Amino acid sequence: MRKHLIAVPLLAFMLTTLAVPQQDKSQRPSPPGTAEVTLHGKKITIEYGRPSLRGRKMETLTPDGQVWRTGANEATALATDADLNIGGANVPAGKYTIYTLPSEGTWKLIVNKQTGQWGTVYNKDQDLVRVDMQKSETSGLVEQFTISFVKKGNSDDTADLVMEWETTRLTVPIKAK
Repeated sequence: MRKHLIAVPLLAFMLTTLAVPQQDKSQRPSPPGTAEVTLHGKKITIEYGRPSLRGRKMETLTPDGQVWRTGANEATALATDADLNIGGANVPAGKYTIYTLPSEGTWKLIVNKQTGQWGTVYNKDQDLVRVDMQKSETSGLVEQFTISFVKKGNSDDTADLVMEWETTRLTVPIKAK
């Protein structure tokens, strides 16, 4: 009798799991993207959704003064095996969520301790740091939001975190400790 009490819920769980089709994230209108860099032999990864402009203006999608999910779909995830200095602020090794706060002038990068949530779920009380990002113009139109890392010179421990969309380029220096 006891075996049946365990087997029935297990069977129901398995049937439910198998019956729900898994979504292919690459088929989404905003497919996933990954930016990776290795600093001091330690990996830093950002996973994010890549929205496209599709005839829209960036400022309507990233309004000034409102926290933006910094991508699409699930919250943008930062995982670092190294303790970091991001734009002058200390970020211990671990997992975080990245948001941005757009403005006409300087944008802010927000590193938030809450993880695993949908991108629009933001809790300011979980902010670890907020740092300024340098804003400039791209050399041409960037249709799809892109995050990348650009290593600085021959240095093994520093890179710029770069975000580009439409004609906006945002950068912030990162240094592994």
